[in-house]
Amino acid sequence: MRLKPISRRTAGLGLAAFLLFTGAGRLAEIRVVSSGGFAAAYRELAPEFERITGYTLITGWGPSMGETPQAVPARLRRGEPIDVVIMVGDALGNLIKQGKVVADSRVDLARSGIGIAVRAGTPKPDISSAEALKRTLLAAKSIAYSDSASGVYVSTEMFKRLGIADQMASKARMIPAEPVGQVVARGEAAVGFQQISELRPISGIEIVGPLPPELQKYTIFSAGVVTGAREPEAGRALIKFLASPAAAAAIERSGMEPIGEPNRH
Repeated sequence: MRLKPISRRTAGLGLAAFLLFTGAGRLAEIRVVSSGGFAAAYRELAPEFERITGYTLITGWGPSMGETPQAVPARLRRGEPIDVVIMVGDALGNLIKQGKVVADSRVDLARSGIGIAVRAGTPKPDISSAEALKRTLLAAKSIAYSDSASGVYVSTEMFKRLGIADQMASKARMIPAEPVGQVVARGEAAVGFQQISELRPISGIEIVGPLPPELQKYTIFSAGVVTGAREPEAGRALIKFLASPAAAAAIERSGMEPIGEPNRH
């Protein structure tokens, strides 16, 4: 259910009251690691949160899953000092099961569909239906997908549903720790798949559109406080702000749909 929009000033007053109530209204440095899917919205919202609270956000970036050193699970295994993680909801749920993220701190923030991109200036292929997308992929010389949730779906489910898994094995590749759009922009892949919110900030590409409805897979992006965080209450304040109606417009501009109302698990 989408909450009714409220003004930034009203949201700021509400957050200030929350900080006073929780005792979190002191200067603090909050260490955050976010996956790329929520990055555009976060970059827009972070300065407003800092202005309202006086807190300082120290932010790192990394995928929600995978084996790269920057991935959120790898960072937590190394014991990096992190207060808040923002990542794919399923992956966050796994970290909660492992005891690495506080269960009652989880809030679902937004959902994002998968988009398809080509290099700027090249013809836009037909992706109007599952059958049209199948023809496009069979004709494409090279295909790239991410090492996070969207790529897992594309490579392990969507290709199989289209009946082209064998044909894709030789020309589709996973891109670790780099936006797929950058690979497409350099001409190293003719077609790229990633969350629309991760494709939008990349120059040198054109987003052809979202996956056809019958193939679309939405990913939930969630936030949670890391177990043993140095600033747990300040971290909860950040999550409350990112889930507030004041954040909805920035989330929509980034290509995602705000959840609107905190969903706790």
